[in-house]
Amino acid sequence: MDGLGWALVVPLKPLRLAKSRLAPVAGETLRPSLALAFAEDTVAAALTCPLVRKVLVVTDDPLATERLTALGALALPDLPRRGLNAALAHGERLLREEDPGAAVAALNADLPALRPPELARVLDAAARRPRSFLADAAGVGTTLLAAAPGMSLDPGFGGRSRARHAASGATELLLAGVESVRRDVDTGEDLRDALALGVGPRTAAGVRALTAPAGLRASAGSGR
Repeated sequence: MDGLGWALVVPLKPLRLAKSRLAPVAGETLRPSLALAFAEDTVAAALTCPLVRKVLVVTDDPLATERLTALGALALPDLPRRGLNAALAHGERLLREEDPGAAVAALNADLPALRPPELARVLDAAARRPRSFLADAAGVGTTLLAAAPGMSLDPGFGGRSRARHAASGATELLLAGVESVRRDVDTGEDLRDALALGVGPRTAAGVRALTAPAGLRASAGSGR
Protein backbone atom coordinates (compact mmCIF):
# COMPACT_ATOMS: atom_id res chain seq x y z
CA MET A 1 0.00 0.00 0.00
CA ASP A 2 1.24 3.51 -0.76
CA GLY A 3 2.00 6.15 1.83
CA LEU A 4 -1.33 7.92 1.50
CA GLY A 5 -2.97 5.73 4.10
CA TRP A 6 -6.40 4.19 4.53
CA ALA A 7 -9.89 5.42 3.78
CA LEU A 8 -12.33 4.27 6.46
CA VAL A 9 -16.06 3.72 6.08
CA VAL A 10 -18.01 4.08 9.33
CA PRO A 11 -21.73 3.16 9.20
CA LEU A 12 -24.13 4.71 11.67
CA LYS A 13 -27.86 4.07 12.09
CA PRO A 14 -30.24 6.98 12.70
CA LEU A 15 -29.67 7.78 16.35
CA ARG A 16 -33.27 7.08 17.32
CA LEU A 17 -32.69 3.45 16.29
CA ALA A 18 -29.11 3.00 17.47
CA LYS A 19 -27.93 0.92 20.43
CA SER A 20 -31.32 -0.49 21.45
CA ARG A 21 -29.63 -2.99 23.78
CA LEU A 22 -28.33 -0.08 25.87
CA ALA A 23 -31.86 1.00 26.76
CA PRO A 24 -31.85 -0.85 30.12
CA VAL A 25 -28.78 1.21 31.12
CA ALA A 26 -29.28 4.52 29.32
CA GLY A 27 -33.05 4.68 28.93
CA GLU A 28 -34.76 5.82 25.75
CA THR A 29 -33.93 9.48 26.38
CA LEU A 30 -30.15 9.23 26.74
CA ARG A 31 -29.55 6.18 24.52
CA PRO A 32 -29.39 8.18 21.25
CA SER A 33 -26.99 10.75 22.70
CA LEU A 34 -24.76 7.99 24.02
CA ALA A 35 -24.71 6.33 20.58
CA LEU A 36 -23.64 9.66 19.09
CA ALA A 37 -20.93 10.05 21.73
CA PHE A 38 -19.53 6.62 20.82
CA ALA A 39 -19.42 7.60 17.16
CA GLU A 40 -17.81 10.97 17.87
CA ASP A 41 -15.05 9.41 19.99
CA THR A 42 -14.52 6.66 17.39
CA VAL A 43 -14.24 9.09 14.49
CA ALA A 44 -12.09 11.57 16.41
CA ALA A 45 -9.62 8.82 17.32
CA ALA A 46 -9.59 7.40 13.79
CA LEU A 47 -8.87 10.80 12.27
CA THR A 48 -5.76 11.19 14.42
CA CYS A 49 -4.40 7.77 13.44
CA PRO A 50 -1.33 8.33 11.24
CA LEU A 51 -2.37 5.63 8.76
CA VAL A 52 -5.83 7.11 8.12
CA ARG A 53 -6.24 9.75 5.44
CA LYS A 54 -10.04 10.07 5.48
CA VAL A 55 -13.11 8.85 7.31
CA LEU A 56 -16.45 8.56 5.51
CA VAL A 57 -19.53 8.18 7.70
CA VAL A 58 -22.59 6.65 6.06
CA THR A 59 -25.67 7.85 7.92
CA ASP A 60 -29.09 9.39 7.42
CA ASP A 61 -29.03 11.12 10.80
CA PRO A 62 -28.76 14.92 10.44
CA LEU A 63 -27.37 15.55 13.92
CA ALA A 64 -24.73 12.84 13.53
CA THR A 65 -23.83 14.25 10.12
CA GLU A 66 -23.38 17.72 11.61
CA ARG A 67 -21.30 16.57 14.58
CA LEU A 68 -19.08 14.11 12.71
CA THR A 69 -18.32 16.41 9.78
CA ALA A 70 -17.38 19.09 12.32
CA LEU A 71 -14.70 16.67 13.52
CA GLY A 72 -13.31 16.39 9.98
CA ALA A 73 -15.13 13.33 8.66
CA LEU A 74 -16.95 13.16 5.35
CA ALA A 75 -20.61 12.11 5.36
CA LEU A 76 -22.77 10.25 2.88
CA PRO A 77 -26.52 9.54 3.12
CA ASP A 78 -27.44 5.87 3.35
CA LEU A 79 -29.22 5.83 0.01
CA PRO A 80 -29.63 2.02 -0.23
CA ARG A 81 -31.37 1.90 3.17
CA ARG A 82 -31.02 -1.88 3.13
CA GLY A 83 -29.01 -2.36 6.29
CA LEU A 84 -25.44 -2.26 7.49
CA ASN A 85 -23.70 -4.17 4.71
CA ALA A 86 -25.46 -2.29 1.93
CA ALA A 87 -24.46 0.99 3.60
CA LEU A 88 -20.84 -0.14 3.76
CA ALA A 89 -20.84 -1.19 0.10
CA HIS A 90 -22.36 2.19 -0.80
CA GLY A 91 -19.59 4.05 1.03
CA GLU A 92 -16.92 1.85 -0.48
CA ARG A 93 -18.21 2.54 -3.99
CA LEU A 94 -17.90 6.28 -3.47
CA LEU A 95 -14.36 5.97 -2.12
CA ARG A 96 -13.29 3.71 -5.01
CA GLU A 97 -14.83 6.07 -7.56
CA GLU A 98 -12.88 8.98 -6.10
CA ASP A 99 -9.67 6.96 -5.78
CA PRO A 100 -9.58 3.55 -7.52
CA GLY A 101 -6.28 2.75 -5.84
CA ALA A 102 -7.53 3.36 -2.30
CA ALA A 103 -7.14 0.87 0.51
CA VAL A 104 -10.51 0.79 2.29
CA ALA A 105 -11.53 -0.47 5.71
CA ALA A 106 -14.93 -0.68 7.39
CA LEU A 107 -14.82 0.35 11.05
CA ASN A 108 -17.56 0.07 13.65
CA ALA A 109 -18.97 3.33 15.01
CA ASP A 110 -19.19 2.04 18.59
CA LEU A 111 -15.54 1.93 19.69
CA PRO A 112 -15.47 4.70 22.32
CA ALA A 113 -12.16 3.53 23.82
CA LEU A 114 -10.39 3.51 20.42
CA ARG A 115 -6.71 4.43 20.58
CA PRO A 116 -5.01 5.68 17.41
CA PRO A 117 -1.75 3.73 17.92
CA GLU A 118 -3.69 0.47 18.28
CA LEU A 119 -5.72 1.23 15.16
CA ALA A 120 -2.46 1.93 13.35
CA ARG A 121 -1.14 -1.50 14.34
CA VAL A 122 -4.26 -3.17 12.96
CA LEU A 123 -4.15 -1.22 9.69
CA ASP A 124 -0.42 -1.87 9.29
CA ALA A 125 -1.07 -5.61 9.58
CA ALA A 126 -4.03 -5.35 7.20
CA ALA A 127 -1.85 -3.62 4.58
CA ARG A 128 0.03 -6.90 4.10
CA ARG A 129 -3.08 -8.88 3.11
CA PRO A 130 -5.67 -8.64 0.30
CA ARG A 131 -8.63 -8.80 2.71
CA SER A 132 -8.52 -9.10 6.47
CA PHE A 133 -10.60 -8.54 9.57
CA LEU A 134 -10.37 -8.07 13.31
CA ALA A 135 -12.77 -9.97 15.57
CA ASP A 136 -14.58 -8.17 18.37
CA ALA A 137 -13.81 -8.67 22.05
CA ALA A 138 -16.45 -11.38 22.33
CA GLY A 139 -14.83 -13.36 19.50
CA VAL A 140 -18.12 -13.56 17.61
CA GLY A 141 -18.45 -10.38 15.57
CA THR A 142 -16.14 -8.09 13.63
CA THR A 143 -15.03 -4.53 14.39
CA LEU A 144 -12.84 -3.90 11.32
CA LEU A 145 -12.79 -5.33 7.79
CA ALA A 146 -10.05 -4.20 5.41
CA ALA A 147 -9.48 -4.51 1.68
CA ALA A 148 -6.32 -3.64 -0.26
CA PRO A 149 -6.46 -1.56 -3.45
CA GLY A 150 -8.35 -3.45 -6.12
CA MET A 151 -10.07 -5.74 -3.62
CA SER A 152 -13.73 -5.50 -2.60
CA LEU A 153 -14.64 -5.32 1.07
CA ASP A 154 -17.48 -7.82 0.57
CA PRO A 155 -18.86 -7.02 4.04
CA GLY A 156 -20.77 -9.60 6.04
CA PHE A 157 -21.36 -7.75 9.31
CA GLY A 158 -24.09 -8.67 11.76
CA GLY A 159 -24.38 -11.54 14.22
CA ARG A 160 -21.62 -14.13 13.84
CA SER A 161 -19.66 -12.10 11.32
CA ARG A 162 -16.29 -13.42 12.45
CA ALA A 163 -17.11 -16.83 11.00
CA ARG A 164 -18.76 -15.25 7.96
CA HIS A 165 -15.74 -13.11 7.10
CA ALA A 166 -13.37 -16.03 7.61
CA ALA A 167 -15.50 -18.20 5.32
CA SER A 168 -15.39 -15.46 2.68
CA GLY A 169 -11.62 -15.80 2.46
CA ALA A 170 -10.60 -12.81 4.57
CA THR A 171 -7.61 -13.34 6.87
CA GLU A 172 -8.22 -12.90 10.57
CA LEU A 173 -5.76 -10.49 12.19
CA LEU A 174 -4.56 -12.22 15.35
CA LEU A 175 -2.98 -9.33 17.19
CA ALA A 176 -2.41 -8.82 20.90
CA GLY A 177 -2.56 -5.42 22.53
CA VAL A 178 -5.29 -3.91 20.34
CA GLU A 179 -8.17 -4.26 22.79
CA SER A 180 -9.47 -0.76 22.11
CA VAL A 181 -10.10 -1.70 18.47
CA ARG A 182 -11.96 -4.85 19.52
CA ARG A 183 -14.10 -3.30 22.25
CA ASP A 184 -17.39 -2.43 20.61
CA VAL A 185 -20.30 -1.49 22.86
CA ASP A 186 -23.77 -2.98 22.58
CA THR A 187 -24.73 -3.67 26.20
CA GLY A 188 -24.21 -2.21 29.63
CA GLU A 189 -21.56 -4.82 30.33
CA ASP A 190 -19.72 -3.84 27.15
CA LEU A 191 -19.83 -0.23 28.25
CA ARG A 192 -18.31 -1.09 31.62
CA ASP A 193 -15.50 -2.93 29.84
CA ALA A 194 -14.89 0.07 27.58
CA LEU A 195 -14.83 2.39 30.58
CA ALA A 196 -12.20 0.15 32.17
CA LEU A 197 -10.03 0.65 29.07
CA GLY A 198 -10.62 4.40 29.18
CA VAL A 199 -13.14 6.03 26.87
CA GLY A 200 -13.01 9.27 24.95
CA PRO A 201 -14.29 12.56 26.42
CA ARG A 202 -17.72 12.58 24.80
CA THR A 203 -18.57 9.09 26.01
CA ALA A 204 -17.27 9.89 29.49
CA ALA A 205 -19.50 12.96 29.62
CA GLY A 206 -22.47 10.96 28.33
CA VAL A 207 -22.01 8.27 30.95
CA ARG A 208 -21.90 10.87 33.72
CA ALA A 209 -25.37 11.97 32.60
CA LEU A 210 -26.86 8.52 33.03
CA THR A 211 -29.21 7.61 35.85
CA ALA A 212 -27.40 4.28 36.03
CA PRO A 213 -26.05 2.07 38.82
CA ALA A 214 -23.53 3.86 41.01
CA GLY A 215 -20.71 1.59 39.94
CA LEU A 216 -21.19 2.47 36.26
CA ARG A 217 -21.39 6.18 36.98
CA ALA A 218 -18.20 6.07 39.02
CA SER A 219 -16.34 4.32 36.21
CA ALA A 220 -16.91 7.23 33.85
CA GLY A 221 -14.22 9.24 35.56
CA SER A 222 -11.44 6.92 34.41
CA GLY A 223 -10.84 8.98 31.24
CA ARG A 224 -8.76 7.92 28.28
